[in-house]
Formats: sequence, C-alpha cells, structure tokens
Amino acid sequence: MTKDSVSAVSWRQEEGVLCLLDQRALPAEERCVLCRTVEEAAQAIENMTVRGAPAIGITAAYAVVLAAPEGRDAVRAALDRLARTRPTAVNLFAALERMKRRFEAGPGLEGEALANALLREARAIHEEDIAGNRRMGAFGAELLPDHAVVLTHCNAGAIATGGHGTALGVLRSAREMGKQVKVYADETRPLFQGARLTAWELSRDGFDVTVIAEGMAGALMRQSRIDAVIVGADRIARNGDTANKIGTYGLSVLARAHSVPFYVAAPWSTFDLSAADGAAIPIEERAEEEMRLLPNGARLPEPIRVWNPAFDVTPAANIAAIITERGVFRPPYDFR
Repeated sequence: MTKDSVSAVSWRQEEGVLCLLDQRALPAEERCVLCRTVEEAAQAIENMTVRGAPAIGITAAYAVVLAAPEGRDAVRAALDRLARTRPTAVNLFAALERMKRRFEAGPGLEGEALANALLREARAIHEEDIAGNRRMGAFGAELLPDHAVVLTHCNAGAIATGGHGTALGVLRSAREMGKQVKVYADETRPLFQGARLTAWELSRDGFDVTVIAEGMAGALMRQSRIDAVIVGADRIARNGDTANKIGTYGLSVLARAHSVPFYVAAPWSTFDLSAADGAAIPIEERAEEEMRLLPNGARLPEPIRVWNPAFDVTPAANIAAIITERGVFRPPYDFR
C-alpha cells in the first residue's frame, strides 16, 4: 500500500473477494485478509480485523455480496449472521437494511444478476461514506483555530471508515485548508487503537502526533495545551447522547471541567433515532482475555475478574457540537 491508498475495505472484482486491512497487525505490518465467505467476513468483524462503525457497515455490505452465488436463501442467512456480529455500531444495521431493501427489490434476480445488483449497492454505501466524510471534514475544520492542538481518542480515521475519516477527517480537512494541526492521541485501552492505529495513520500522513495514556489527558488540559477534543461515535441517540470507545465519557468530563470544547464527528448513519437517549444504546462487553496480558508479559491470575466494556456513553450535555455531513449541530440536541 502507498501512503495515499490506505483503505480498510476494498472489493477485488477479478477474484470476487473482499480485502480487509488487518488492523490487528498494525503498526508492525500492513497486510490484507481475504474474505471469500460470509462467515470469514463475519469473524473478521467480530475479531476486529476490521473495526470502526462505518468500516464495519461497509464490510457487512460487501459480505452480503459474497452470499449471492449460493442463492437467495444464502443471502437471507448472510443478513442474519452479519447482524449478530457486533451490537453497538448502528452503521452495521443501517448498511444491512440497505442491502436487504435492494435484495427484496429484485425478487426475480438470481446468480450473477443478483450479485451485481448487491455489489452496486455495497459500492454506493462505500462511496457515499467517503463523500460524506469529506463534507463532514470541511464543516468540522471551520471549528478549529489556525494553529490547533487537538486531543482524540480511539481511531476515527480513514481506516475506521470508507476513507478520509470522521474525527481524523476533520483534521485532514483542516490541514487542507492551510491550518496547522498538532494531535495528541490517547493510547485507548484495552486494545490500544489510539497508539496502534491513530498514531500510525496520522504519522503516515505527516501529522505531528504524540501518544499519551488516558490518565494523562487531565494534566494536559490543565496546562492549557489543548484547543479541542474530537472523537468519533458508534451510535448517537435522539437527544445527542453518544456511544464511543470506552474512555470517551471520562474524557468529556475532563474537557468540560477545563472549558475545552468536546466535539463528536459522525455520519448520519451513526444516528439511531429509535433510541431516545443513551440508556437505550446496547453496550458490547468483550472477552476478559483482552485485558489479562500485562505489559511485562505476565498474566492476571484467573481468580481476578475483568470488566471489559467496549464502549461508554457520553451525555449530550458534555458535547459542544456534533459534526456530520449535513452540518454542525449544537445543543440542545433533538434529532428527528
């Protein structure tokens, strides 16, 4: 992969397979995992070969295409299987709903014709995500000063989306506008998406980026060294409550205490208008094993329990603005 071609998800038309950038291997190695079956794609979502709410949705859309050669019953089974992969990222369900509608709109399609129709829809989802990210980035860039120091959490970049990124897309767009942007990236436990992915992605693109542990964010803000916090989202409720990677809530509290604007950047597909508030957002809990291995190579003894939620919910009151491809929304939030 070249610097300008990094992508989390791509479809190889000649082979009829899905290629996923293996984000478990970053930053040590850039490698592609080929998915030839729905089950392989579903497992790639579950084991976080691919992650990031928009990228998960795009992956699921292409995975439905993989089932088409086996017939319409296989497509129905694919939709069901993919819906069980990860519960919090609403983009997954938005993408599957679009694929389902396209499937049901062509009841007489079979074989290659069915596969082509589904592939066109999956590509449209992918292309719309990139275009939306660029619009979002332009809106968000206007919120940053000409010399901006920004703190981010987890990874909401090109590799978490179809391309360009949400939170990191704002930073890319700001730089394209001529602004100077320095970034602090929380390491983001337990899987270190900030240290492994965000820092790698931004450094690869020539940004000035520094990794910190979550426990350092408050000290950094107290020194008045942060102009804004920008994060992505996996689901946003009607009232603006936002689910994002675990640790985001605490960061929002620190930002509010230090009068630092806290921004969320997310596509409209991340909004769940059926959820009145954050209490209605399902929170995924991951395996204890992800936290048992300690930095010195030792392991936590089995009698010690581990609590490992993948996400937390940031209340709307802590969010200065929500940046979308439709514009910038400010409180009080009331999405319909």
